[in-house]
Amino acid sequence: MMITQTPLRISLAGGGTDFPEYFRTHGGTVVSSAIDKYIYVIIKERFDSDIVINYSRKEIVTEISEIKHELVRGAMELTGIGNGVEITTLADIPSRGSGLGSSSSVTVGLLHACHAFNGTLIDADQLAEQACRIEIDIAGKPIGYQDQYIAAFGHLRRIRFNPDGEISIRRLSMSERQRRRLGNNLLLFFTGRTRLSASILEGQKRSIVNNIERLKGLTSIAEELVSSLENGDIDAVGHALDEGWNLKRRLASGITDQEIDSVYERAKKSGAIGGKIAGAGGGGFLLLYVPGPHQESVRTELQHLRELPFHLERDGSKTIFSFRQYETK
Repeated sequence: MMITQTPLRISLAGGGTDFPEYFRTHGGTVVSSAIDKYIYVIIKERFDSDIVINYSRKEIVTEISEIKHELVRGAMELTGIGNGVEITTLADIPSRGSGLGSSSSVTVGLLHACHAFNGTLIDADQLAEQACRIEIDIAGKPIGYQDQYIAAFGHLRRIRFNPDGEISIRRLSMSERQRRRLGNNLLLFFTGRTRLSASILEGQKRSIVNNIERLKGLTSIAEELVSSLENGDIDAVGHALDEGWNLKRRLASGITDQEIDSVYERAKKSGAIGGKIAGAGGGGFLLLYVPGPHQESVRTELQHLRELPFHLERDGSKTIFSFRQYETK
């Protein structure tokens, strides 16, 4: 039996510049961090030859091609896992439409578990690349490349997408004290609704040609944020979130609406410097940067929303349990 633990993430700047349709011409940059909320994947051998998949539903099939869960099917095909296994996925939060990168964390965790089950060591870069292949190339999901990389690598990082297709990822040079202060000033509130991100992201992809200057602006915000953070300016995150949200909300329809705008403005009037709807937008979690003295005011103003306490996470996807029985002849 193998169990993997893969973090979810928050994106602080540059979201949208990780679409290959954009960065392969203009380049892009994202600042993102793993958080201590996880996807767990369990894979174990079965006595019979069935394939059993447990997630929000249960599948029992005899052939990989019959699996309806496209991410499980893709991970099994890519890693060569055969019949006679049971795979279970568990999530710390609702894994559909949260905006915290859960789909990519599931894919990275599945791949990691399947490779571990095969006795294969795989590094974070390979995990991320294979997850992108499954989600984007095989499943055809209208998503970018940031979520797979931060799920695989963990920590707080700058991810740069180069026009030649190379993806470089670097851990930000910050003290542990600064990183803790940053984490303490970030709050997550559940909007009370989830959404399927595909339609919003499809619209965003279709509109890339009309949003080049906005996307260049988002790239600049991300690069400037890296410099500010490494120079000790933690509050720059709040300003980057606010500036980035004002650009992002104009990338496609459905990213925001009157209700979301109202909640965001109330949070700012109560002391938040900036924020954004996590992920594609339209629902899921609201991320806010709020200095300590103003946090109770913001919590009181948004008391109708459920807060999700969290910390920034150092580790990326990892195996947390491994038990392999000896083969008998």
